Amino acid sequence: MPEVADIFRAHGPAWRRTVHLSLGQLKVMSAIEQCRSAALGGHVLRCSGCARTEIAYNSCLMGSSV
Repeated sequence: MPEVADIFRAHGPAWRRTVHLSLGQLKVMSAIEQCRSAALGGHVLRCSGCARTEIAYNSCLMGSSV
């Protein structure tokens, strides 16, 4: 199931060209787009049992500051 960030990343640039948003709205939208992406960095998770690796991207922590 797609998350809001996935939808913003896919369709945000085109949508922003069609509507007027305040600076605050643009900042929030940008933070959501960067959330859990390479833009904020991340770390590698490695299973000690099977050695499978997975990248876990950092969150923007928007929920904790709003």
